[in-house]
Amino acid sequence: MSQEEVQPKITRILVDGQPIGLRSLETAFENVRRRHLDSERALKRALVEEMRNMKNYIPQAAETKYERALLREYRRYLGEPVDDDEPAGLTIKVLGQGCPRCEQLTQEVMAALGELGLAADVEHVTDINQIAEYSAVGTPALVFNKDVKSVGRVPKREQIKKWLQEEAQKRKE
Repeated sequence: MSQEEVQPKITRILVDGQPIGLRSLETAFENVRRRHLDSERALKRALVEEMRNMKNYIPQAAETKYERALLREYRRYLGEPVDDDEPAGLTIKVLGQGCPRCEQLTQEVMAALGELGLAADVEHVTDINQIAEYSAVGTPALVFNKDVKSVGRVPKREQIKKWLQEEAQKRKE
């Protein structure tokens, strides 16, 4: 039994600016690639169909949004250049392979969000390849919407709150 059969890999993509976790995305992409579809319409339909086959829920009302997002990610998977979809809200990433300081940073971020009453998508990234994409030479690292805020330390909660308030202000402008 493969790792995928026991616990499928969850990949997060942006669908209409919202982060969504999907099961077995690469497997679905490989299945679609083997079908050699030539029209964009057929490709979009096949991607949605494959994702549903992988036991992902795709609401009927949001199908067109999923089609666009899946096609974008499929093209990225094939190595084609694509424009990134921008997150609709605040996205925070804690980069680190799971050390106690990484966990502490995640907790500090969550506590700061709670104290300020702000909502954000918080993700703890442990994959070394994804961490390397940010050129963070130390961990833990803290990233707000692709902007690296700190590397190699756990900032004080007051500093995290200041950054959060600055991000909230940017969103209002």
